[in-house]
Amino acid sequence: MSTHAAEPAAPAPERRVALVIHGGAGFVPKDALGEEDRREVHATLNRALDAGYAILARGGSALDAVEAAVVVLEDSPRFNAGKGAVFNAKGAHELDASIMDGHTRRAGAVAGVTTVRNPIRLARAVMEHTPHVMLAGAGAEEFADTRPEIRRVPNTWFDTPHRREQLEKAQRAEREKRAAVRDSDSDMPAYFGTVGAVALDAQGRIAAATSTGGMTNKRYGRVGDSPIIGAGTWADERCGVSGTGWGEFYIRYAVAHDICARVAYRGQSLQDAAEEVVNRIVPAAGGDGGAIALDRDGNIAMPFNSGSMFRGWIRSDGSRGTAIHED
Repeated sequence: MSTHAAEPAAPAPERRVALVIHGGAGFVPKDALGEEDRREVHATLNRALDAGYAILARGGSALDAVEAAVVVLEDSPRFNAGKGAVFNAKGAHELDASIMDGHTRRAGAVAGVTTVRNPIRLARAVMEHTPHVMLAGAGAEEFADTRPEIRRVPNTWFDTPHRREQLEKAQRAEREKRAAVRDSDSDMPAYFGTVGAVALDAQGRIAAATSTGGMTNKRYGRVGDSPIIGAGTWADERCGVSGTGWGEFYIRYAVAHDICARVAYRGQSLQDAAEEVVNRIVPAAGGDGGAIALDRDGNIAMPFNSGSMFRGWIRSDGSRGTAIHED
């Protein structure tokens, strides 16, 4: 676990705020990350926390905060979103993202975009500048051309050597009929690295956002849970969630919404609701992964059943940290 070095304090908000982020759930053995890699992961998580919390501390919206945090993670090659997105089976990148404002239940999402540098920005543009919730593929990119704030890049801009190596390993394993879903050499789930954020602002509003490159070696056109409202992302007036895991199971069990529904209808605590869905229901169905969740009282839950989950938090009392494994 890492704590952030002391910096000049941001202006204290009138009401307590909170922020929680993730860089994906999966199995990363402790000895698989070198010290330099570990430092860089923690530093990037802290940069994302700083970006989001600076907005919250000056009284800005939870929606702005989650977008800002996710953009930092999308721009890092360390995570499976934006610059570090995995390759599909055709050797290209298809990106998904969604964002939701819990106070109004407005939401926006994009699926299968290939030339948008920051899909989370386009998802928000869909929410704010169209009557729709989701746009996909060529239609989403055509809409991106109408928004001057959306930056387009060649699909190869998302390439990284590490992701290319993952694809080659996955395809070798598939040819040898060993494993189509998992990287057989490392046992790292093929969906590892999805990013997300959930924030509570000084007005008591909650927002959530999620962005991903999907699964290594996925079929062309495959869409997972990240852009699906209620599956990978959810926010309402009580609760917000961003998920990370085997997307097909998160879709089937409406994981993000189910966590918040248990808070609303069962009266469960956020921690109990998140633990039950992520660590009991999803594994029982055959899936794995994790989630970050935040409620209107500033409580944070970060359950995962996959061995590790890159995550960071700033609680309503101002305490903060980042972590990768259980400790």
